[in-house]
Amino acid sequence: MSKIEEKKQIVQNIEQKMQKSTFIVLTDYRGLNVAEITELREKLRLPGIEFKVLKNTMVEFALKNLGWDDLIEYLPGPNAVLFSEDDPVQPAKILQEFARKHKKLNIKVGLLEGKIVPQDKIKVIAELPSREILIATVLGTM
Repeated sequence: MSKIEEKKQIVQNIEQKMQKSTFIVLTDYRGLNVAEITELREKLRLPGIEFKVLKNTMVEFALKNLGWDDLIEYLPGPNAVLFSEDDPVQPAKILQEFARKHKKLNIKVGLLEGKIVPQDKIKVIAELPSREILIATVLGTM
């Protein structure tokens, strides 16, 4: 397999992850050491959630192919991307809590079901009750 074919495969994998995800967050991890990044990955090790450091050029190609060009302006700098296939609340809570303790983690922007979510709105998502609690509340009122 040539280098170009390998890169095309990486871009396709990123596109697939983005299409399967209901919630995507771009973060700048500049200044975090390996132990801190590992700690964050451990906290995000939940079903349906993936946190990966990806090359900006590969992410940019994937975003262009999916028609999400508006997110490209957030790519400069080292990026780690969070992909969540289910509930956006739990990963947003984990990211917010970690960013509070480790000031060097910068949450740049999110994408929730195809809509851009600015950094301040990700904080609002993090404050929501989890999906399970909302369902239990609704069922409890019935």
